[in-house]
Amino acid sequence: MFENSSEELASHKLLILYILNKINMDLTNSQITQVVLETEMMNYFSLQQFLSQLMESKFLATYKDSNREYYSLTQKGLEILEYFLSRIPGDVTKKIDGYIINNKESLLSDTQVKSSFVKQSDHEFIVNLRVIENQSNLIDLNLNVSSEKQAKLICNNWKNNASYMYAEVIDLLIRDSH
Repeated sequence: MFENSSEELASHKLLILYILNKINMDLTNSQITQVVLETEMMNYFSLQQFLSQLMESKFLATYKDSNREYYSLTQKGLEILEYFLSRIPGDVTKKIDGYIINNKESLLSDTQVKSSFVKQSDHEFIVNLRVIENQSNLIDLNLNVSSEKQAKLICNNWKNNASYMYAEVIDLLIRDSH
């Protein structure tokens, strides 16, 4: 039923590495799935298997941020991609490139706003709020609050209103008070 040549399997794994390299940002599993399924490059189950194999081979790494797990391309994965890039058919890379050009903003908007908090003591939590654009921090703000409830509320409000809050902060900072 699922008969694929080893060359086709390798091509699919390289395609995943290509997507992460081309989009030039770390992606969640659901974002990678969105790209792969919307471009009809492979099915969901194969994708999940390939992601697992790429992790085992240390071509991809994962990390958690704001309760989300992100996949990132490792140096080893980048080297393999560069070495075997010619094995991905040109029409496939063009299709992926076109998809990324047309959809990068929507994928970026999902990852630009980040928030997290760390418990320092029973009554002290450090909340980190960030807005990231082109892998540079536009804003990186750390706040001390006294309860986990406040920390969670701040994180949720930041995720839902970051663009408005960012604009307000900039406006307040550049306003001439004289």
